Amino acid sequence: MLSTTGLPQGAVPKLERPGPLRDRVYEALLELITTRALQPGQHLVESELAGHLGVSRQPVREALQRLNTDGWVDLRPAQGAFVHEPTEAEADQLLTVRALLEAEAARLAAANAGAASIAALEELCAEGERAVAADDVDGAVAMNARLHAKIMELAGNTVLAELAAQVDRRVRWYYTPVARQRGKQSWIEHRALIAAIADRDERRATEIMRAHTEHTREMYHQREK
Repeated sequence: MLSTTGLPQGAVPKLERPGPLRDRVYEALLELITTRALQPGQHLVESELAGHLGVSRQPVREALQRLNTDGWVDLRPAQGAFVHEPTEAEADQLLTVRALLEAEAARLAAANAGAASIAALEELCAEGERAVAADDVDGAVAMNARLHAKIMELAGNTVLAELAAQVDRRVRWYYTPVARQRGKQSWIEHRALIAAIADRDERRATEIMRAHTEHTREMYHQREK
C-alpha cells in the first residue's frame, strides 16, 4: 500500500499565506491529487501530510473531510483516508459532459474570435508542442488545460464557462495518465481546431473539438492501468 511518504521531490506546493489555513491545505492537497503526485488509491496519512505541508494535523483533517465530500478522497472506517479511485463509468460520464461543453465553446469561439485571440491560441499551442517534444508531461497537461480554457474564454458565455470550470480539475485528473499517449497527435488536432476557429467555421470547429475530446475519452479507457 502506498503512503504519502513517497511524494516526489518538489511535488508539494508551498502554501500561500492569505486565506484560512484549512482552505490552503485543501488547495494544496487537491493540486497533489489532480497532478497525480498522490495516486488514486494512495493512503493519506494525516501526520505525514501535515509534516510535508508544515502544518498541524487539524487543518489536514478538515481538508480531508472536505475532499471526501467533494469526491476526491474516500474515508474508510478503521482504515483512514485514500485518494479516490475513479471508476470507468465515472470517467466516461465526466468526459462525455466535457465533450458537450467543449464542442459548444469551440463553435462560439469560431463565431467570436479575432486576430489577437487566434495569435494567443497559436502561442499556447506552440508551447504545448514544445512540452511534448521535451517529453514534459506535466507541462503538456498544463498547456492543454490553458488552451482549452482560452477557447472557453473566447466563447464568451459565462454560464458555459462556469460549468466547464466545475469539471476542469477532474478533466486534468483523467487526462494526465494519457497525456504521453495522446502526445503529438493531440496538438495536431489543436492546430486543426485553431485553423477552423480562425476561418470562423463554426461547424468544422464543433466537429473537430467533438472528435478531439472523444479521442481523449477513448484513450482513457484504453490506457495501461
